[in-house]
Amino acid sequence: MWSLWGLGVGAVISGEYYGWNFGLGTGGFGGLLVAGAFMAIMYYGLVYSIAEMSPALPHTGGAYSFARSAMGPWGGFLTGLAENMEYVITPAVVVGAMGLLWQQIIVGLFGIGGSFDKLGLVVGAPWWNSLPFWWLVFYVIFVGINIVGIEATMRFTVTITILSIGVLLFFFLAAIFSGKLDFSLWNNQSSTGKLIPGGGGPWLPFGVSGIFKSLPFAIWFFLAIEEVPLAAEESMDPKRDVPRGAILAQHTLVIAAILTLVFNTALPGGAFVYGTSGFPLLDGFKAIFGSTGKTAYVLGILFMIGLIASFFTIIFAYGRNTYSLSRAGYFPSWLSKTHGQRKTPHVALIAGAVVGYAVAVLVFILQQHSLGAQVVAALLNMAVFAAVISYILQMTSFIMLRVKLPNIARPYRSAWGVPGAAIAGILAATSLVAIFLNSAYRPGVYGVAIYYILGVLYFAIAGRNRLVLSPEEEFALTQGEKGVPGQEGYETSREEQESILAGGTGVTQAAPVAPAPPTSPPSDPPPSG
Repeated sequence: MWSLWGLGVGAVISGEYYGWNFGLGTGGFGGLLVAGAFMAIMYYGLVYSIAEMSPALPHTGGAYSFARSAMGPWGGFLTGLAENMEYVITPAVVVGAMGLLWQQIIVGLFGIGGSFDKLGLVVGAPWWNSLPFWWLVFYVIFVGINIVGIEATMRFTVTITILSIGVLLFFFLAAIFSGKLDFSLWNNQSSTGKLIPGGGGPWLPFGVSGIFKSLPFAIWFFLAIEEVPLAAEESMDPKRDVPRGAILAQHTLVIAAILTLVFNTALPGGAFVYGTSGFPLLDGFKAIFGSTGKTAYVLGILFMIGLIASFFTIIFAYGRNTYSLSRAGYFPSWLSKTHGQRKTPHVALIAGAVVGYAVAVLVFILQQHSLGAQVVAALLNMAVFAAVISYILQMTSFIMLRVKLPNIARPYRSAWGVPGAAIAGILAATSLVAIFLNSAYRPGVYGVAIYYILGVLYFAIAGRNRLVLSPEEEFALTQGEKGVPGQEGYETSREEQESILAGGTGVTQAAPVAPAPPTSPPSDPPPSG
């Protein structure tokens, strides 16, 4: 259970380090606070729904497997592709911040690799201290660890997640005892975005519209927690571990998000400064301990811990997601090849890294004149676009599974039920519209939308004719009536399923299957909530 908790928190924890703060610049403190509350509700609805669906369909496919059983091959593909885009682009967002920070640490701590301009950005960097170079280095290192094996992955995930939370706790305590907190700085920007010295400005400096513009950045507090089910097949007891791990992770992240927003924004500089900061948590550390000398760059190394946690765990997510879609024939079959000794999806891991790196480099080239925080913000909106599409489809899947497959075993039932899934789906759809309100980031979002459309065309022309048998497909084809493929008590033969997959009735000339041995009745589901 703790490995799954670490996976969920680790994937998201960098969202408390940076990214969220751009919402201060679009909605002010009050706007981001309201947007954050709405997004917390959305993610609770999502997490509770996933906690029910995952142990009922404990496959590596995660969201794709839910949608496949609820809405057929097209639903499975549309959901899987959206989630795949999210998981491939999100590491590009994180590695963009990692490269920018590490480049500054090299120059500031060691005095080599370039110099700082008036804005604090590195100029004159040689190739070995350029952003694309460091992005490549980080991808090679952390994809490599994921290829080593699931045991090493989970061990590293839990360790780096605990360290990341430790850094946050250290920050909160340092802020509290620093004597520098000034809560009037929450509102130190005017309706025109100008500084109000001393604070005390309006709670909603940009009006109600600022709340909607802040939604994509509020999502960053929680984005990617839904990856927990991707480790269901590796869990010792998915019926118990996935719900407990996912829900505990969401509780952890809500507490971290509240404390981050409250304390970080109340430090010197306030919402006006942190709303445009590339590294708000690091700038908060600097406000507490000072920004002169080497201290700031040593603190930057602490900041890197949270970025590494999310980067590493989301690499795991896109590897598992790509592998499961390829295994079932939705993606080209060569993507599901596994390492001969390690048995990890090394091809999927490498392919996702290539695409993510290419996206980061492309955005870097297109925004040469607005380097730094704007590159990260543009990539963030691209990832959020893909994420909210998958959320809409996952919540639709939850509702349809309740109606379509009411009798499948549900070891855990969502405390929020269908109403919670419906509310989460509506909030996700609202967020999808809100993404397009920020005109500066629309080009990147349009690019992701085009990629999504091209993927749909691929599936329409070729992919839907190449589906093969996989645990996710078996469960969907039998409507769950025969049990979960690969688990004790599963009743249907492979020949029957191959027949159904080919469009037949499932009646074959194979020898009859012996009845499964009797099993003890299922235990009562754990209490919801």
